[in-house]
Amino acid sequence: MGKAWTDGAKAPMALKEHAHLRDPFRYRLKRKLLGNPINRHSLSDQRLSKKSAFGILSSDCISSSAYGGEQILVALIPAFGLAAFAIFPPMVAIILAMLLVITFSYRDVIATYTRTGSAYIVAKENFGTKVSLVAAIELMFGYIITVAIQSAAGVAAIISAFPELSDIKVEITLAVVVLLTFVNLRGVKDAGLIFVLPSYLFIFSMFTVFGFGIYRHSTGTLPNYATQSEGLLPLGESQGLISLAAALLILKAFANGSASLTGLEAVSDSVPLFKSPEHKNARTTLALMALTLGTLITGIAWLAQKTTAVPYAEGTPTVISLVAKAALGDSAFGNIFFYIVQAGTTFILFAGANTCYNAFPNLVSMVAKDGFLPKRLTQRGHRLAFSNGIIFIAGGASILVIVSGASITALAAIYALAVFVGFTITGLGMARKTLREKVSGNRKDLFRLALHSLSGSIALITVIILSAVKFLEGTWIVVIGTPIVAALMLNFNRQYMREREALLLTASHQRATSIARHDVSVLVDSVDIATIGAIRYARSLNPRNLRAIHFVIDDRRAENLKRDWSEAAALSDVSLELIDCPDRRIPNAVVDYAIRSTETPDVELTLLLPRRAYSRFLGRLLHDQTAEEIARPISQLPRVVATIVPFDVDRILSGERLLTDEKSKVDEAPKALTEEKPLRAQSEFLSDKSRASHFEENITPIGAITWRKRAHVQGHVTSMRSSPQSGAPGVEIEVWDETGGVKLQFLGRREIAGLEVGSIMRAEGMVGEHEGALTILNPSYELLN
Repeated sequence: MGKAWTDGAKAPMALKEHAHLRDPFRYRLKRKLLGNPINRHSLSDQRLSKKSAFGILSSDCISSSAYGGEQILVALIPAFGLAAFAIFPPMVAIILAMLLVITFSYRDVIATYTRTGSAYIVAKENFGTKVSLVAAIELMFGYIITVAIQSAAGVAAIISAFPELSDIKVEITLAVVVLLTFVNLRGVKDAGLIFVLPSYLFIFSMFTVFGFGIYRHSTGTLPNYATQSEGLLPLGESQGLISLAAALLILKAFANGSASLTGLEAVSDSVPLFKSPEHKNARTTLALMALTLGTLITGIAWLAQKTTAVPYAEGTPTVISLVAKAALGDSAFGNIFFYIVQAGTTFILFAGANTCYNAFPNLVSMVAKDGFLPKRLTQRGHRLAFSNGIIFIAGGASILVIVSGASITALAAIYALAVFVGFTITGLGMARKTLREKVSGNRKDLFRLALHSLSGSIALITVIILSAVKFLEGTWIVVIGTPIVAALMLNFNRQYMREREALLLTASHQRATSIARHDVSVLVDSVDIATIGAIRYARSLNPRNLRAIHFVIDDRRAENLKRDWSEAAALSDVSLELIDCPDRRIPNAVVDYAIRSTETPDVELTLLLPRRAYSRFLGRLLHDQTAEEIARPISQLPRVVATIVPFDVDRILSGERLLTDEKSKVDEAPKALTEEKPLRAQSEFLSDKSRASHFEENITPIGAITWRKRAHVQGHVTSMRSSPQSGAPGVEIEVWDETGGVKLQFLGRREIAGLEVGSIMRAEGMVGEHEGALTILNPSYELLN
């Protein structure tokens, strides 16, 4: 185009968006199901307030109260009969004491590791790689099992209200897992809004049950359940507590009851999800969660003892439904509110499963960043959630549901063992950290050391008990599976390390000297528009020598190609070389040709391989994939580059347009254009003598700025380009709002402090032009985020 500063030349324009790639069917389906993609700069909007975080993250812990006490009775009643209800309160008291110690320990973990306080991070810093892998594996096991057990427990609550659904328990549980997966693929914020209210509904409904229970107990109207009804667990014979058998049975009951404390770690694993200040909000949420859990465990256990609620062998009706029924009575209100309690129980259990969809993807993302899991687990998906992590946990939970038959008892021990290994590593890791920091004699340091040592020791004892008494009932999966998975993760890491070393930039590589002689050879098989396109691209590389190469495997085909080549006017300046390939192994022949062509050390060879893309199914059936087979070995040769030049035949045949004028929608993009002051009319601006042209205060839409006039614009920084180190310093950026884009050039500097792609910037200056686009040179500016 003509020089824009010359009179009569075409005036420069603001940058405008042009055509976009047409969305494929798979993407359109994803957008239909999950909604429009969320702008990545809206990530901070996906953070959780304390209210939302309590509803989402505490649900895992709070919901364990729905079955933790029941699992103690499941172990005690067949062994001790009705005497189990005398042993029950002391065991609950031990569980509550453990809750208190572990809660204080984790509050200190969050205060120390303010970004994320997972057992993986604590172990990595204080014990090293191998122990941190054990912590990561146990956390992953725990989260996967949580989804399975909480979903199964929620379905059990439904079946307690509607027993006729018991035959399809597994199918309903799988449907719940699928639904939770779908909700979380829509993003953390959507999942939070759905599961905040059920958490509060459960707490409200259970506190109401406790109130009715206390009232009915004080008035003597709280009923006792019959202990010999059909379907109940068989009552064992009362026996002494001193024998070894009795001690083992009590330990087994304690192992079952330890499931009540699962979920405490979810808050420390999910600190990055909180709004700022993250660690303070997380500590507050953890304290409220522990207080609520302790109250629920105490209330349910007290009512279960007072009503002699013996668990059913099939697991339904559940103990929590029995105590709710007894406390609420048979009145119209009691019957209605019973279903509200069951609904609250169901939803809190499902919300507990949902908690893991937040914590698990964050955990595996951290582990993957360290190179112990596939890197794709670090990628955020369509709605800014870690989609691959969500699908990972859903798949694992579904397998467990099918294998266990959605049995809570079968999953509870594995669940508790995995979680308590994490408690052990976290507690002992924090104790070691305190010791390494040279504990002074003050009470605070001594308290921290005692607290974490006690927390880790209690958890370690629990791990030993669970591993021993529950080994044949499922904990063998954790005991045996952990070293196998650890070996696999270490293998992943070794592979990543080898790849990193292979790509390591050395001093000799950094010299990046230019090759004096650059030759280009185009591998041809026919004369068509794909070949013409490859030759045109080859010319643009300005090679010293440009050749067309055909490897002869069919003499007649080669003769026809030679004739067509000589008749094509567009190829008159390119020589065609025919090379014999007697064994028809074209990749070998190409490698041999490349080696011979680069025998001189100052020669670099580029091989261009035209690739004609056909339909996926018929294309593979009717055509070979020679280009890929050739490029693979060529990439291993020094000073040889294989470039595939694609040509889409299938799109020509279908007539489908590649580009569309319709832009893909993106949700929740932060607004760049703000109208803090009303835009003034042009006539008013021109009549304002005092302002002259030294500064424009009012923000103008970028699409409305005018060449050779001052403009004050605001928008998102969409690209940044710095001049090379060998050139004059300069930075060029593009700023866009909803109406268009403009270039900003900053001369004499190589960077702008605090500026990142995606930042919102406000700039003011004289509008000029550069290469036909409106450009503001060295504007005054302000970064708004």
